[in-house]
Formats: sequence, C-alpha cells, structure tokens
Amino acid sequence: MQRLNNKTCVVTGAARGIGRAIAARFHEESGTVVLTDIDTRAGTAAAAAIGCRFEPLDVAEEADWARLAEVVPAADVVVNNAGITGFEQGPVAHDPEHASLADWRDVHRVNLDGTFLGCRYAIAAMKARGSGSIINISSRSGMVGIPAAAAYASSKAAIRNHSKTVALYCAQQGWTIRCNSIHPAAILTPMWEPMLGTGDDREARMAALVADTPLRRFGLPEEVAAVAAMLASDEAAYLTGTEVTVDGGLLAGSAASPG
Repeated sequence: MQRLNNKTCVVTGAARGIGRAIAARFHEESGTVVLTDIDTRAGTAAAAAIGCRFEPLDVAEEADWARLAEVVPAADVVVNNAGITGFEQGPVAHDPEHASLADWRDVHRVNLDGTFLGCRYAIAAMKARGSGSIINISSRSGMVGIPAAAAYASSKAAIRNHSKTVALYCAQQGWTIRCNSIHPAAILTPMWEPMLGTGDDREARMAALVADTPLRRFGLPEEVAAVAAMLASDEAAYLTGTEVTVDGGLLAGSAASPG
C-alpha cells in the first residue's frame, strides 16, 4: 500500500464524507496528504485522526488558493472534491422554473468556480515537474438531468467537461499532468442522513432510495476513495480526460431497458 509514496496530495472538502475517505486512503498509500476544508474545526480533527496536515481553504475564494500556493507550492496529486448541493440549509427551490439566480450562483461558485481554481492551482503546482494527477469529483448528476436540482446537475456536468479541457491542455503543453473525473451516485455520506433518519424505517428508506440501482445498495466513501487512489497512482499513467462512474450500475441502463 505505497502507491503514493513521495507524492504530495492535496484533497479539498476533506473534513468528512468522500473527501475524508480519499484523504485517509491516500495516507494509507504512503502519500503526504494535505487535507483542506472550509470548516477549520472539523478539518483539524479529521487531519489529526488520519495523521496528516490540515490547511484551511474556501475553494470559492481566489485569495485562499493563492495562500495555499504559498504554503504548498508543489503537488503531485490534487483532488477537487469540495462541493455543495444547495440544500444544506434546508429545502430550497432548485428546479429550472423557480430557482433564484442567487441560489444558482451559490452552487456554481463552490462547485464549478472551486474546481476551476483548483485545477489552475494544480497546473501551477505540477508543471515544474511536468507530471501529476488532477482528480475532479463530479457526480452521477453530471451525466443526466436532475429536475429538482438544476444548479447542482449543471455544475457537475461542467466539471466533467472542464476535466477534459484541462486534460487536453496539459497534454498539448507536453506535460504528463493527467486530469480525470469521478462520478459517484448514491454514496452513504452524512448528506443522506436527514433523509434516512434513525427510526425503525431507516432500512426501508435506504432500500427505496437505491431501488433503481442494479446492485441494490448504497456505495461507500471508501469505494470512491479506491478509485481515486488508482487514478492518483502511476498505474493510471495512460488515463486522462476520462470519467469513472461509481454508481452500482445505475447508468448502465434505464427504466426503458429490457428487464
């Protein structure tokens, strides 16, 4: 488990959920991990538990990225994981008819602007060596339309496309800086807890939410982290500009597919 030995790995939004699982897996793979998050308290605790370094970072703030570039000027792996759904403060209209421009922009500011700034930082942090791996966490929602979460789906689709643009740009410069996106579907992270609850019907709720998933279960953050570790390693040296779906087979078919 030393695929990331001697590699400096920056992971954003890593205080919890998928980001934390990726940071932990990278640490297990002997990477020198820099765990970042806007939540200083949770980020510091997560880094201490994993045994890695913490740096505060609001991915939507250009000045924060400039500060990170000063304290972590070189990196081998950058995972742009930080993101929001737009529902963090409770139910909000995010359909195409009723979503407000302010709410639309808030989601894109974190998800898309944050990924753009993260990729820009990564290129600068990697180009002196001419190699590295940029991993952008998109979503199953970036591959299909989501009527009730238009901003989230739009931002995640843009992340998919921007990953390809970054991959092509880096290749054109003659660098072996790779850029790929990961597209998780229903991964059992804290964001699902309000919907699942703690009552006797929790298992039934879980089953209902993944009823259309061929593997009939939620994915685990560690399963996404395993994919990230592969993409970060030299084993994936010929993978760039592509996407990996971690969705239990959800996008392999549709309701129109033969049973």
